[in-house]
Amino acid sequence: MMSAVRNYAIVTSAYFLFTVTDGAIRMLVLLHFYALGYTPFTLAFLFLLYESAGIFANLAGGWLATHYGIPRMLACGLAAQIGGLCMLSALDPAWGAAASVAWVVAAQGIAGVAKDLTKTASKSAIKATSQDGAGQLFRWVAWFTGSKNATKGAGFFIGGFLLQTVGFRPALWLMAAMLAVVLAGVLLLLPRTLGKAKASKSFRELFAKSRAVNLMAAARIFLFGARDVWFVVGLPVFLYGAGWHYMGVAGFLAVWTIAYGGVQAAAPAMVRRSRDGLSREVPAARWWGALLTVIPAALALAIGLPGMPRPDLVLVAGLLVFGFVFAVISSLHSYLVLAYAGSEKAAEDVGFYYAANAAGRLLGILLSGLLVQLAGMPGCLWGSAVMLALCFAITALLPTGAARPVAA
Repeated sequence: MMSAVRNYAIVTSAYFLFTVTDGAIRMLVLLHFYALGYTPFTLAFLFLLYESAGIFANLAGGWLATHYGIPRMLACGLAAQIGGLCMLSALDPAWGAAASVAWVVAAQGIAGVAKDLTKTASKSAIKATSQDGAGQLFRWVAWFTGSKNATKGAGFFIGGFLLQTVGFRPALWLMAAMLAVVLAGVLLLLPRTLGKAKASKSFRELFAKSRAVNLMAAARIFLFGARDVWFVVGLPVFLYGAGWHYMGVAGFLAVWTIAYGGVQAAAPAMVRRSRDGLSREVPAARWWGALLTVIPAALALAIGLPGMPRPDLVLVAGLLVFGFVFAVISSLHSYLVLAYAGSEKAAEDVGFYYAANAAGRLLGILLSGLLVQLAGMPGCLWGSAVMLALCFAITALLPTGAARPVAA
């Protein structure tokens, strides 16, 4: 048990430090290029390869983690992130717009692969190290996911702070140096066989998941698309256009993400538990999903009212409520996919699920840039409401009984 806790702590610490750089890169790129005059849709395009590469990285990462072990995939993700940071730092201000965009898109693609290799390896390690049944699994997943998102929120703030204080290139160098130390620790401290098992032999077998895992993946596409459709481009552009400065925009995104992560970590205390790990948890996911669907629609109506004196403050307050509900349902979904996953190939199931997550983020990012350009922030919020309704409809199909026993 002590070795399991030790391995969980090492993987979690490595992933948290990685996540700081992931959040900081997003803020650095978004604010740096928006200040240079890039349109919202172009800003969304900068993240295109980041998310699309993540779809394949999750699928491949799940298979590779099963075949070669979780520590090797975690190390590969950290090394790729160091490469992406160094590539971004080589960006030359004298290049033209087309060359700069192409370079950043390629560097973001490397960062996308890094993020999803690291995430798949880290979340698979939870299943591999959890030994006390569904109760411990839910607590560890919730704490890991919540703390990770709080750390990413800190990364948003750090990115805005570094951009304003030391500049674009030195900020990237500092983060690359930090990750090099983390990489050395992972290689030295983790057992190489952690999570290693007999991997799938074909792509068909890799995609042939249980019905429950397939439904969770489909729900994940719309759940995270519904967040990123307003979060990634729409909200920063809206706040910046309302007169907010770099630190104000980055600070709110950081506070929102940190608070969201804190609620995720506390989610097990808000959900009634069952001995089988599903019969109460699945209905809870449906209830919270229905509640979440209403919020962006209400916000879209509120900020669109004529004569609204400070729509930015109304939006900020409403999105804090959205973040609370979203945190609970996100934590529930992250737990449920591991509850449904098989033990031997958990890394593959997790990789498949987070490939769907990357697909949803990609959809949300593209729609965020497009909708904010065509219909402003209300358009982004209506897009969010539609996707959440689809997520709720899929969640209604989830089985509430386990195909295999899950200890309480």
